[in-house]
Amino acid sequence: MTPGGGIAATTSPEALSAELPAGRSTGWWGMVLFVTTEATLFACLLGSYFYLRFQNGPQWPPDGIANPALLRPLLMTAVLVPSSLPMIWAERGLRRGRLWRVRAGMATSMLLGLTFLGLQATEYAELLTEFTLTTNAYGSLFYVITGFHGLHVLIGATMIGWVLTTTRGGLDARRHDRVRNVAIYWHFVDIVWLGILFTVYLSPWL
Repeated sequence: MTPGGGIAATTSPEALSAELPAGRSTGWWGMVLFVTTEATLFACLLGSYFYLRFQNGPQWPPDGIANPALLRPLLMTAVLVPSSLPMIWAERGLRRGRLWRVRAGMATSMLLGLTFLGLQATEYAELLTEFTLTTNAYGSLFYVITGFHGLHVLIGATMIGWVLTTTRGGLDARRHDRVRNVAIYWHFVDIVWLGILFTVYLSPWL
């Protein structure tokens, strides 16, 4: 055996690939578990909303607060929910090794997410003149639910920005995981918004 032959054999590409974990990466499972816990938290918040609504009686929102206007939330929906499409396009580009598609798709999703946050800020600017977080239970739930979701959108946009920065040098196994994990989180944020739209904005009109 030549000197160093044993080391070379154990560090060859074939040997290293045999040591790679099979199946989903640890990061993927971590993101799935994180999203699951966050989904549980949102479910508790939305469940609390309906519980207090039915406990309060037929008048909801209470204390003379008007039913939520629908134009801006529907516009926010039209901005946020379709933002999953460029993310899906980016993921497909990832499978084909097309970095420009990954970057363009994720940047578009981030821009749409930031637009959503801008619309939410204008909504808060108007609603805070009518009721606040401490006005009553309705106000507390409204701002906690929508604000907590807005925070998630901001975190998702930050994650996208971080991935765009780290993929400048190309794609490798680690960067692939980052893109996929951020995509999972972003799709989750979009789906949760649909539940909030129905619960907070549409249900008072039903």
